[in-house]
Amino acid sequence: MFFLMQIAQKGNFFVGMMPLVLIFIIFYLLLIAPQQRLRKEHQIMLSKLAKGDRVVTNGGIYGTVIEVKDNIVVLRIAENTKIEIQKEAVAQKIK
Repeated sequence: MFFLMQIAQKGNFFVGMMPLVLIFIIFYLLLIAPQQRLRKEHQIMLSKLAKGDRVVTNGGIYGTVIEVKDNIVVLRIAENTKIEIQKEAVAQKIK
């Protein structure tokens, strides 16, 4: 705080703030922007889920999509074994 007061008194406040601004920009470019892109790609993948897709859940369960309801996906994980999970719990499609 004392450092900022000294800078403001000298009239170089904006010059003193440049390192903080640069750190924020680097933080955004390295962490926030890629995470937002991944989240968007995941939402697109979830919206395109269809019957017959092979998927893996966040818990590591592999299955085949049998039905997609509003926010629920029904998976067949073995013969005569079906489970219902939240759509967001699907981690990825398996090709």
